[in-house]
Amino acid sequence: MKKIRVRIAPSPTGNLHIGTARAALVNYLFAKKNGGEFVLRIEDTDLERSNPEFEINIIEGLKWLGLKWDEGPDNGGKFGPYRQTERTEIYAKYVQKLLDEDKAYYCFCKPEDLEARREYMLSNGQAPIYSEECTNIPKEESLKRVANGEKAVIRFKCPREKVVFTDLIRGEVEFDGNLLGDFVIAKGINTPLYNLAVVIDDLEMEISHVIRGEDHISNTPRQILLLKALGEEIPEYAHLPMILGPDKSKLSKRHGATSLIEYKNEGYLAEALLNFIIFLGWNPGDEREIFSLEELEKEFSLERVHKGGAIFNIDKLNSINSIYIKNMDLDKLTDLCIPFLIESGLIKEGEFDIENLRKYVKAYQDRIKNLTEISELLEIFFKEITYNKELLKWKDLTDGEIKSSLDKSERILHNIDDFNLENITKDLLNEAEITGDRGALLWPLRVALSGKKASAGPFDLAYALGKEESIKRINKAKELL
Repeated sequence: MKKIRVRIAPSPTGNLHIGTARAALVNYLFAKKNGGEFVLRIEDTDLERSNPEFEINIIEGLKWLGLKWDEGPDNGGKFGPYRQTERTEIYAKYVQKLLDEDKAYYCFCKPEDLEARREYMLSNGQAPIYSEECTNIPKEESLKRVANGEKAVIRFKCPREKVVFTDLIRGEVEFDGNLLGDFVIAKGINTPLYNLAVVIDDLEMEISHVIRGEDHISNTPRQILLLKALGEEIPEYAHLPMILGPDKSKLSKRHGATSLIEYKNEGYLAEALLNFIIFLGWNPGDEREIFSLEELEKEFSLERVHKGGAIFNIDKLNSINSIYIKNMDLDKLTDLCIPFLIESGLIKEGEFDIENLRKYVKAYQDRIKNLTEISELLEIFFKEITYNKELLKWKDLTDGEIKSSLDKSERILHNIDDFNLENITKDLLNEAEITGDRGALLWPLRVALSGKKASAGPFDLAYALGKEESIKRINKAKELL
């Protein structure tokens, strides 16, 4: 059986986005599941729009997700180089081969003439294919005109035949070659365009399966015909469903889509984003929703990828992110929160008590949806709290009854010798049960400790603040009354 080799081939014309990340993850999982190899290739032939900073962003984003490639521009491999701009000699060989075998030819038509004809054909309901004006120019004449500096592109003599292939997701797909026309494959011997460059790269790098987005499906017949013209084997193809916004239009920034690194900066965890991305068009066949990367490597299969578009739901991402935060190791979570707390000015680098900080994070661990919320949630531990005394009120309790409730809480906390979460919870709950209405004891206490209508529970707050600060805040609440 042929060795399974897959690739992700982003263009460094923008930051890494969700669609490319999803394609990278699917390729990675397919390779891992089948003992294959995963290749990263940078398609940077668009010199005007390509930027090294975008390449850095793409590589950093994929690494942040935990995806490791076997070959790529940063770690090399036997099929390199892995940037298209470094492969011009390889491309030239194939372009020349197609010209020599009369499977391609120089086209001297002016762009404005081509555009005018295209508009005319569209207005008449015709497919805007090339008119073949330069098809029969003798080869010697073409070479002479090129040598004299006349501008020309290279077109592929597209066979007028049906192209049928089996998509591993969509089943049998058929295209009519008559509607493709003789398409441009290169601007010159050393400058192939996308369809030819990708074919040569996949061929040279021995890619067995091309797994990519549905938006590339119209390129597939062209690439198959090029491979046939070169006398080469056709890889397997699979086209992933489009990612759509909640309104079922193509996903865009107005739906909340942004670059992958920005999701990191907005406080999302790599594990959560991976979990969210894979469910954009795939499911495990049961009710499970939370998977680690290692579990996905075992569970994933192309057979369970949907044909229909996948809806991007930011609420679902927030839900998954909160689950991962809730179950994360406290030390790791605290470390992840520190940069956000420093940025907000609540703490200074190297000037905070890590043990206290862990207690603060622990108090709110069950409430965090993403890490950007941490500063607003934890500010009560670093700043003087202010609130209206009305917030202390529980049901119909009078000010005197609220003060009496706070007296009980103060006495209970004062009498706890080993001030740990277990003892705080036990002693306060015992008193709350005696009272008969838990809220009558715990609501005023929680507000006194947090100064907020919604916050962590009173047990977690008291433990995080410590005995002295908790009693100090209770007394301040009593003063308000």
